[in-house]
Amino acid sequence: MCGIFGLVKNENSNISDIDTLEVINKLFIFSQTRGSEAAGIAINTGRSIDIYKKAGSPREFVKSLEYKNLFKNSIKTYIENKKNSTSTDSLSIIGHSRLVTNGYQSENKNNQPVLIPGCVGIHNGIITNHSELWNENKDLKKETDLDTEIFLKILKSKLDNGTNLKKSLKEIYSQITGTASIAMFFEEYSNLLLSTNTGSLFYLNNKKNSLFIFASERFILKKIIASNIIRNKILESEIRQLEAFKEINLNLENNKLDLISFKENFDMDKKEAHSFKIKKRENKFSLIKDHTKGVKDLIRCKKCVLPETYPFIDFDENGVCRYCRNHQKIKVKGNTALKQILQKYRSKDGSPDCIVALSGGRDSCYGLHYIKKELGMNPIAFTYDWGLVTDLARRNCARVCGKLGVEHIIRTPNIAKKRKHVRQNIEAWLKKPELGMIPLFMAGDKAFYHHARQLKKETNIKLVFFCTGNMIENCPYKFGFSGIKDGESEMKLTKIKMLDKIQLVSYYLKHFLLNPSYFNSSLFDTAAAYWHTFIAKDDFLYLYQYIDWNEDKVVDTIVKEYDWEKATDTKTTWRIGDGTASFYNYIYYSMAGFTEDDDMISNMIREGYINRQEGLKRSIEFAKPRIASLLEYAQMIGLNYEETLTKINSTKKLY
Repeated sequence: MCGIFGLVKNENSNISDIDTLEVINKLFIFSQTRGSEAAGIAINTGRSIDIYKKAGSPREFVKSLEYKNLFKNSIKTYIENKKNSTSTDSLSIIGHSRLVTNGYQSENKNNQPVLIPGCVGIHNGIITNHSELWNENKDLKKETDLDTEIFLKILKSKLDNGTNLKKSLKEIYSQITGTASIAMFFEEYSNLLLSTNTGSLFYLNNKKNSLFIFASERFILKKIIASNIIRNKILESEIRQLEAFKEINLNLENNKLDLISFKENFDMDKKEAHSFKIKKRENKFSLIKDHTKGVKDLIRCKKCVLPETYPFIDFDENGVCRYCRNHQKIKVKGNTALKQILQKYRSKDGSPDCIVALSGGRDSCYGLHYIKKELGMNPIAFTYDWGLVTDLARRNCARVCGKLGVEHIIRTPNIAKKRKHVRQNIEAWLKKPELGMIPLFMAGDKAFYHHARQLKKETNIKLVFFCTGNMIENCPYKFGFSGIKDGESEMKLTKIKMLDKIQLVSYYLKHFLLNPSYFNSSLFDTAAAYWHTFIAKDDFLYLYQYIDWNEDKVVDTIVKEYDWEKATDTKTTWRIGDGTASFYNYIYYSMAGFTEDDDMISNMIREGYINRQEGLKRSIEFAKPRIASLLEYAQMIGLNYEETLTKINSTKKLY
């Protein structure tokens, strides 16, 4: 989930040391969209490997004096080495922009590059079974909290024991679950090794390999070329993708480049599901209140499970709510219609022909599977990680992309700033709690749509799939509490009527004026969210408008095929990858006596997937507070845990 990149050059490259520094600086800055929580570099001079890494954004990193001095001194060492020896080694550099998935960046040992005896490496991806691999390799000493470390140490151990590189890579990629794109230097070998099981590596090289540049995305290299630093040295047409289950072994002495596939007879071992557990904090659980007992007397629809506190609800003489009375059976457009649309996008040479928005949730993971396996498309997966995507979701993204061999492009903002914005809006909300203002907590994630549109331009891929828009997920209450009746009756939010859009703005403006605390640095995120969701052109394809959605089939497929991980603190499989969901559902249940799961359950009853008795059972079960997730969320955004829950528990109820 990070950015990895690098450069190799020799004296025949015709690129100066100053230009080399400029290229590396731009690689850092262009890769910042993939991770901005830490940065690091390793420079192989042929005589030594110099490493520097620190927490903070790549943009800040390249401005630091330590980085500039390291680069200057490494270049000096390289030049002296060339003069005083017969070495023909090229200067080689690898860099990393980090999105934290495990191991806090405040402990510098957890940042990359990772140094182990005999080699230095960087990694993009998530290895979800790293704990099991450590247990299986007890002879290897664990020194960091990174999944990267176990990959490097197993590979190095295999090479030390005489296993050739191809076989070693084949064996380790069959052992890991998840995704791994790797770049490595070895102390005893003059080589740069690149390998991937997703295809998330791209490279440029001239004919004699006197200049070689790689990055996690094609677009990053395009921007390097557009900067004019190397335009005369390398042509844009030479951008190539390192495909899934292939490796590049670049000899730094003679610049010979070997491209090797290790996919033959590649068989991913079946593994049991792995549970992710968060260590419980002592003496904190008493603050979390289970409100299921307090809402048991609410009047509910006799057909679904919606309660009397639901916005704009009414019941007829039979006790059936207006949402059931007005419900129309979902009609999908069908697989045939979908395949007809895809004909004009489908690539003939196996190159990427569509982008699939991937959150790590059940529907998007199944959607990626379906688009790749059932429809035969060649997708690129895309995730906008705004800092509140859970580690569980990240691991599930890695599992699916790793197994399918699909390139995974990540876009990340300044995560610290995004989390600050969410915290500011929650703190403002707590001063004057209004159920209609809760969507502000999620405003920052709407940039997903913007970045999807940008990615279309960057890749020149015209088709973007979203695996949302499923009518089963329709939750009109979120706008209902803002005074909008049936505001989400359409599959796509962009179809909301103009009068409703105006009413929504009026509602927010009113409450901003009543509560000036909302006028904070998050205001741009709020405005941008409205624009991206309701105003900007919606030219995406929504998979579940064309194929039937079946919960059992969706979940069973991704668990069986990809070892998809469920949450340990709830029995629902919906929204478990969204860090905010456990928090806002706790508020909704505390104040109104229902959660968004009640909408999902009610729609499943109306569609005949489950009966009402089963629905009521699920409603009670799914409404239970997600303790581990609430703790994680508070820690993630810096909320005062005790104060926040105390205030929520004391808010005025609708029942």
